[in-house]
Parts: sequence; structure tokens; C-alpha cells
Amino acid sequence: MWGKWISCEVPPGDGRERFSDAQRAWSVIGDQPGLVGQVGGWDPDAGRARLLGLWEDAEAYGRFMRERHDAVLGASGQDGTFTAIGTAAGAVVLEMPGDATGLPRALETAALLRVADCRLRPGRTAHFLAVQREVWAPGMAAAGGMLGGVVIRLDPQRYLVTTLWSGPAAHRRYAVERLPALLERAAIEDDLGSLTGHLVPLEPDWTVLPVRPRRGPR
Repeated sequence: MWGKWISCEVPPGDGRERFSDAQRAWSVIGDQPGLVGQVGGWDPDAGRARLLGLWEDAEAYGRFMRERHDAVLGASGQDGTFTAIGTAAGAVVLEMPGDATGLPRALETAALLRVADCRLRPGRTAHFLAVQREVWAPGMAAAGGMLGGVVIRLDPQRYLVTTLWSGPAAHRRYAVERLPALLERAAIEDDLGSLTGHLVPLEPDWTVLPVRPRRGPR
């Protein structure tokens, strides 16, 4: 699987409305081969739009970027709605199960996206990934309301840990009841040079899911 993280700086006021209108136009890529899904919303702490896109593999993502991305962007008119954009993409190295029956269902039903943008200390990659598998994945799976998630390698020292939640209440409960013990077990200060967190309420109209072709009569 392949993931893409997008961050857009959008002017306040009607700038957000124009960006949001344009973002809804991306629903047309639901028929794109290889799309797993895309979600996004407004980061209340940074005043930015944040988007997470997932693809079956790098080839499917590359084909979309070559053959269709620019045309969809131009048709949406979104290019003029933001003042800055940052993107990063890479391979999914770990899929974390949750309450949803598979990642597509998690993308469809989530109301909140939690992202930990992790930059690792030299030589800590193996331990960091082991902790993701052995501590964080089962620990969050046991928290009610975590629907599923993925860990994306953006470069050799940068990993994006993304989880999809049923809503803010479920995440708050996890943060109070489970997070302190998980932090103690994970000893993240040994692995991380820096960590930037994002808690993004999702805009339902921005969610793009694969459109399955209808079967004809038999």
C-alpha cells in the first residue's frame, strides 16, 4: 500500500469555503484504479487543510499522478484556493487493525484522523517499528473507537503514524485511560528526534472512496 500526506495553507474566511468546494470535486477520482480512499479536514491547531490518501501500491499512485491528477486539479479550480502546499508520500509499512472490518470501512466511517509525524534519531528505525507493532498497534486496537490505521515511511528517518477514530469522545477516552501506560512502555524519547501531532476532525464531503463497477444482469 502507498500513502500520501497533504497539507494546504488556506486563507481564512471565504477562502476556506472556496477550498472546500474545490475539494469536493475530487470525488470524481472514486473510479480511479488502485484507490483505497482519501479523507481530510481542517486542523484546528494549525489552520490548515490536512488530507490523507491511500493507494493499493506505488504503481497505482504513480499512474494517477501521471495520467489524471493535473486534469482533476485544473477542473476543480483548487489551485488558486491555497497559498502554500506541502506533500509527502511513501510506502505503508504497517497496517493497524481496529474496530472496522478493514481499512476501506475505517475510511468510510471515521470522523477523526490522528496523525503523529515522527522524525527518528539515527539508528532507531528497527526499534521504532517494533514498538509500533508490539505496543501501539495492539494498544490502540484495544481502545474502543479506533477503527484502523497505517504507518507510512515518508523517508528513511520520517514516519507518519495515522489512526482513524469514530469521533473525538473515543479519542479523549483513549488519551485518558490508555495513552499514559502506552507511552511508558514505548519509551518514545529513545526513538524520536521530534514528533508533531495533528488531530483532524474529518469533513464528510471530502471523503473519496472507490466506486465499484455495477454488475450487469445475468
